[in-house]
Amino acid sequence: MVAALCVGAVHISLPQFWSMVTNSIGLSNEQSYTDQQTAVLLNIRLPRVLLGAAIGAALAISGSSLQGLFRNPLAEPGLIGISAGATLAAALTIVFGGPLLNRLGNEHSYYVLAIAAFIGAFITTLIVYRLAMHNGKTVITALLLMGIAINAIAFAFTGLLTYLSTDEQLRNITFWSLGSLGGASWIAFSSAIPFIVIPLIGLPFMGKSLNAIALGEAQAAHMGISVNHIKTLVIIFSTMAVGASVAVAGLISFIGLVIPHILRMAFGADNRLIIPASALLGAAALSFADMISRTVVAPAELPIGIVTAIGGSPIFIYMIWSQLKKQQII
Repeated sequence: MVAALCVGAVHISLPQFWSMVTNSIGLSNEQSYTDQQTAVLLNIRLPRVLLGAAIGAALAISGSSLQGLFRNPLAEPGLIGISAGATLAAALTIVFGGPLLNRLGNEHSYYVLAIAAFIGAFITTLIVYRLAMHNGKTVITALLLMGIAINAIAFAFTGLLTYLSTDEQLRNITFWSLGSLGGASWIAFSSAIPFIVIPLIGLPFMGKSLNAIALGEAQAAHMGISVNHIKTLVIIFSTMAVGASVAVAGLISFIGLVIPHILRMAFGADNRLIIPASALLGAAALSFADMISRTVVAPAELPIGIVTAIGGSPIFIYMIWSQLKKQQII
């Protein structure tokens, strides 16, 4: 994160960065930096880096929790329809709520989009979850297939809204579909952080229960775990975190899928460790991806969703290949 704060069109050296920090907390009066560097750090990079770290943590912790809940390594927010639902709701708000958003202004429109994205994410997740129920139990294969189908429907309607949108609305919808932290500001950060902090605090407490559910829902119930209560909390926290992330940064793929896998390969499958560690590694990974996105083609900016897809997909393919090789399937 410190590197992400220092690297950019306006370079800030590490001594200058620490000088700003020590000056701001009153430990030093020596000033080795310019006012322009201070303005860039406080008004542009700091909210962007903090927002990127929060979103990376939210996506990764949601992915690891859902994988633990559904006992399936593919059950990440994008695959079961959470991200697609949030994107569709955001697109609906942009296309049909334009006059309302303009009247509310930037500050309040961010809150409206975040709430709309959360509602869209929650509705699609609820639909997928209910359709995958059979005799009171969740059928994992049906869940994933329903997620794929709901994803296709949501993206089809998002494509229809793209066709109906004006040029300005089309630019906004394209922003959602590719993912970007270019609109990061203190307003965007403050609108998203309440929806992200609650899941970041709540999901790590589910680790012990998810370990029990990994043994089977019946065994978990015999151990005194309220399986339906845990399912509800994990889904609500995950949709809240992913919905808010999509609302302010659009679709960012592979963070919720790859980060938990990396940690499980390194430390095993204990959700009490994997869930909080996913938040930390996800924050670092998305901060690094954002630094790449705004420096590799400077002064232009590459959508961060493209960076995470280019970086994450080869890593995921390698992890699958290495696991298959260990099992001597290849």
